[in-house]
Amino acid sequence: MTTTSERVSESLMREASQRVSQSVFDGSPLRVVLLVDVYDGAQQQFLEAYEQLCNQVASVPGHVSDQLCQSIENPSQWLITSEWESAPPFLTWVNSEEHVRMVEPLHSCVRDTRSLRFHIVRETGGPVAHSEPGARRLQTSPRIGDGLIRHALTFTVKPGSEKTVAEILAGYASPQPKVDDTTQLCRTSLFMHGNRVVRAIEVRGDLLAALRHVARQPEVRAVEEAINPYLEQDRDLDDPESARLFFTRAALPAVHHVTVGQDSPDAVRQALYYPAREGRGLRLAELLARQDEAALDDPRTPLLRSTIFQRDDVVVRLVEVRGGLDNVAVLGLPDRGQANELMELLDAEALEGAGPELRDGVLAGHLNVPRMALVTDRRAPDA
Repeated sequence: MTTTSERVSESLMREASQRVSQSVFDGSPLRVVLLVDVYDGAQQQFLEAYEQLCNQVASVPGHVSDQLCQSIENPSQWLITSEWESAPPFLTWVNSEEHVRMVEPLHSCVRDTRSLRFHIVRETGGPVAHSEPGARRLQTSPRIGDGLIRHALTFTVKPGSEKTVAEILAGYASPQPKVDDTTQLCRTSLFMHGNRVVRAIEVRGDLLAALRHVARQPEVRAVEEAINPYLEQDRDLDDPESARLFFTRAALPAVHHVTVGQDSPDAVRQALYYPAREGRGLRLAELLARQDEAALDDPRTPLLRSTIFQRDDVVVRLVEVRGGLDNVAVLGLPDRGQANELMELLDAEALEGAGPELRDGVLAGHLNVPRMALVTDRRAPDA
């Protein structure tokens, strides 16, 4: 016979299992794995470039250690592993212009790379005593996913070209969603605010394979070529190095995602743009992540899911809410201290039309950050 406490426990477990959450903000140490395919005959060149890079990375805040390994079966295959105090300092570095310049010597000797990032959950030697001073903080329990990988790209277009670019981006034919037997494009949402474009994608399977698949599709290539003249950052898609640099700088990683695992017939997807003060983007993203976690603990919340994307000083919050766009406004910060910190982190000059609550330093229930205009939102038929 099932007891009342057992039924309550089962109910709580079911409720917890519905909560999908991924985050870089839990404070756990980070392990980064980089798989590298080196051109035949370029092994010594690669080793010398790595040693130069290694010396520079050693001084980056948050870096702990790294190792370089060479395959015993194929000398062209190398493995670089590094450990970081936590994910935020790594992301700050890897998304910086300093990193772009630092890894440049590797490109002439590397055919392909693949980067994987992992929070350390357990270590040999038994559980960590979190109460001990100086103890490493590890995840207390594994996170529950939904099988989707979320990623975004962002770039700016020349002022005055926004309407033309929006028409081009809205008019393309959707690529074939199936990449292979294990990878599929599930959803693509494209937004604009001013001259900034944000393209958010959801993939089931291998993100890198999906991105390469999309880039090869004729309909996508035609759109990319059509918007080339309007981009603020020049690129040549026929030049691999030019294309690589553009998409490296355009990457807008998802740093936090949470969902209650429910849908609603009146759910609306909306992106909100939070320009941060210089050097404060990651902290701003963390504050919004904590807000969304707390919001989903409230049974009255209209919030169904939220993904926060961040790179440098660009923070975008992609939300789905019940009851239409008006409910986006209620996703503010009720705590006065957090609201004040948010205002300190935001770049007020970039928030045109933000409202008197930001300009006067008074938060009237919520912060009226800009909603990005939805250009197109497409889902795979069986997603």
